[in-house]
Amino acid sequence: MAEKKEKKKKEKVVYVDDGRTIADMSNVKGGASKYFRNDTPSYSTGKEKWTTFFDAFRMMLLPTLVFGGALLVLYGIMYLLFKLM
Repeated sequence: MAEKKEKKKKEKVVYVDDGRTIADMSNVKGGASKYFRNDTPSYSTGKEKWTTFFDAFRMMLLPTLVFGGALLVLYGIMYLLFKLM
């Protein structure tokens, strides 16, 4: 009991940026990611997915048109200012 087990000290890793853009991928295991596999069941139907898409599209249509209109008005003002100069 007097003898205590010494814990193994982890080697401290020091990362040095040498300016290269390619990372060391030697410890990466191959294979497809679990997020890109298509073997998980989908809990929504195609109709529900299209309904969600069109609801989101309809929700963003008016702000997009307002922003486009504002850009068009700004372009018209700048066109007239530079045309008159």
